[in-house]
Amino acid sequence: MLRLLLVLSLGLLVGFVSGSRLVGGQEQRTRREPQFENEHLKVWKTFIYPNQPLAMHRHENGRAIVAIRGGTLHVVTEAGDEKAMHWESGKAYWLDADPPDELHGDVNRGEDPIEVIVLELQR
Repeated sequence: MLRLLLVLSLGLLVGFVSGSRLVGGQEQRTRREPQFENEHLKVWKTFIYPNQPLAMHRHENGRAIVAIRGGTLHVVTEAGDEKAMHWESGKAYWLDADPPDELHGDVNRGEDPIEVIVLELQR
């Protein structure tokens, strides 16, 4: 019993220090969760929490976005250009491949998390 309490306490401490929280057993931090991948398609779920931007990245190929929990996402390039995209829950959207050599970060400035499924072509 003491060991279980120690393990649970350590887990909560690590979550607190890393800036994430557990709510209903779910970790509350911006992250990607791989879902499926083959030679044609790569699928992942992304959680974007308020004020926890995704690291700079780029998309080599076009992709569909399905908004599970919608919101307004601000896409900010390395050059500082910004584009706001509003995604409604339950709707799907198409995004083209990113321009060559252009990185961007995704920022949620709202009050609620945004959750999407991304289906990115592999070619």
